Amino acid sequence: MIGRRGLLGAVALALAGCATPGAAPAGLRSGRLLLVVAAHGDEPRRSVSTRFELQGDARTGVLRLDTPLGTRLAEASWTPTGARLRDASGERTFTDLPSLAEALLGEPLPLQALADWLDGRPWAGAPAQPTPEGFGQLGWQLDTSALSADGRLLARRDTPAPAIELRAALDR
Repeated sequence: MIGRRGLLGAVALALAGCATPGAAPAGLRSGRLLLVVAAHGDEPRRSVSTRFELQGDARTGVLRLDTPLGTRLAEASWTPTGARLRDASGERTFTDLPSLAEALLGEPLPLQALADWLDGRPWAGAPAQPTPEGFGQLGWQLDTSALSADGRLLARRDTPAPAIELRAALDR
């Protein structure tokens, strides 16, 4: 059985069920995710590598996380009225996507912004600041410089501790 720590990277992390019937999530993004949480206090450094498939946006979507060998780790779905998570612990419901992400990963990860970030742009739901490599948003620094050429995104959050790094490599 996969515990909470084992699912840590099974972000993407921002992540059951399916999207609400009749809702057709926009855009499909897939690839590999690596989530690294730095050591902090008594907690050791943690990392998880997973395959992902993300369909939708901040409003409505589905995120599937699989092991590199194809075993399903977790599946999350969300609508404006709530979020659902199915993993080794069973099925749970949440009032919103940030609550789901915290429960799944043990760390806050702005899954509502992930689809936009993977498209190389800031999420419309929060202010963003341009940087030479990409932009900063929600306390994260995003390096989108290799996104169009290689399909690679790097997102880092240094504070509050622990520091978190999310790397995505999109399928082409």
